[in-house]
Amino acid sequence: MIRNSSIGYKIPKKTDRGDFPPLFYSMDTNLHELQNLQNNLGYQFKDINLLITALTHSSYINENSSSTHNERLEFLGDAILEIHISEELYKRFPQAREGILTHFRSQIVNEKSLAETARQLHIPEYLRLGIGEEQQGGRTRPALIADAVEAILGAIYLDSDFAVSKKIVLALFDKKFPKQETVIQKKSYKTLLQELTQAHFSHTPQYELLSQEGPEHNKTFTVRYVSPQGFSVTASHSSIKKAEHEAARLALEKYQKLMAE
Repeated sequence: MIRNSSIGYKIPKKTDRGDFPPLFYSMDTNLHELQNLQNNLGYQFKDINLLITALTHSSYINENSSSTHNERLEFLGDAILEIHISEELYKRFPQAREGILTHFRSQIVNEKSLAETARQLHIPEYLRLGIGEEQQGGRTRPALIADAVEAILGAIYLDSDFAVSKKIVLALFDKKFPKQETVIQKKSYKTLLQELTQAHFSHTPQYELLSQEGPEHNKTFTVRYVSPQGFSVTASHSSIKKAEHEAARLALEKYQKLMAE
């Protein structure tokens, strides 16, 4: 394991536009600048090359001699983040239904939330990007910096163990956990569905009235919700509002199964 390396890392200064120029790595610069990021993370790497890999975007290796980027670490970090957050929610809210726990998790683990965490830790400043990606604003792109957070969590897990990675995840995301289960449980299924789909798919649910049948005093309304993920659900009830509510409940169940796969 390597605590220090002759492979260098130089933190760039901001330009007049407020963004960062491409990072420069050389064999002659030492890695002490990465100490600030490790301090922010609350973790000191034994193998600093894992952290460097986590900070390396695929666009960088296309233009440099580096042969490893962070996509595999991102894959691992995504799983590590989800299991730690899920377990903590399970313990904090022993009376919460599966749907509520899924909703809580979706509010913590999503692109917007991860990008916010990346900015708080100043991760964008340390990323290794290709020139093209840099010029296209990759250092401020939410999806890219959110992926970097997951890659770093994957790197921490490989550099340490399950227990240590859990400690880091909970420390970094503690303030994002809901304070009261009861407040969320009072929300309607329609509200829960909207919050979930907007967080993950930037999608606002729409309900289509398919039919209304029966006499005026005893009508049955049927509505349909179509997901951007390719599935649809239909529900019927004595009012359009109740039918939409039931459709939202069914859609939430579908999303829960998809997210569990």
